[in-house]
Amino acid sequence: MKPFRIDVIINFLRLECKKWETPAVTIIAECFHDPFKVLISCLISLRTRDEVTATVSARLFSKATTPQKIQQIPLVELEELLYPAGFYRKKARQIKDISHRLMLEFGGQVPDDIDALMRLNGVGRKTANLVVTIGFGKPGICVDTHVHRICNRWGYVSTRTPHATEMALRAQLPPEYWISINELLVAFGQNHCTPLSPHCSTCRISGYCSRVGVSMFR
Repeated sequence: MKPFRIDVIINFLRLECKKWETPAVTIIAECFHDPFKVLISCLISLRTRDEVTATVSARLFSKATTPQKIQQIPLVELEELLYPAGFYRKKARQIKDISHRLMLEFGGQVPDDIDALMRLNGVGRKTANLVVTIGFGKPGICVDTHVHRICNRWGYVSTRTPHATEMALRAQLPPEYWISINELLVAFGQNHCTPLSPHCSTCRISGYCSRVGVSMFR
């Protein structure tokens, strides 16, 4: 196996990802440059297919684009706007609560600090990192299931939890790749390096990959 070259792998991923769909939250960030929309679309995306996230986010933002306007929408109507996103009723309550706290504690603005974001209802470390990175363009590493799985599969890290993966990547991943690695590995993980039976036989970086935990592949 070749020595692991993260620079080579990132360049490969950037080329490969051009043929795959860009994640919905990334598209929202690129189109609107609005941390509030990034935060809300992140919450919508949890346990929800990407195409549903895009449709639901667009419908919601056609009605409300600020915490103040979210607060003006009755809860039942907000639930209807979020359907059929996963756990849409719970998310409606969370979005209401987040909007209220943003108005009460942050002057209606989304904070650009991970710890402050994680104090908001329903915001975990993954979501907080995504808001900080693609919402504000600040350094951070968003580790979701794809980033955690693939970095361990490569053998680039050896960790048991997404939080441990984030800390390991912060220690060894070159800073210029911090923001982009989530978008790249989400697309790669959805389309090629899948959880079960990944496409190893046609993968251009298979020579660098240790295939940790892979028992079957295509």
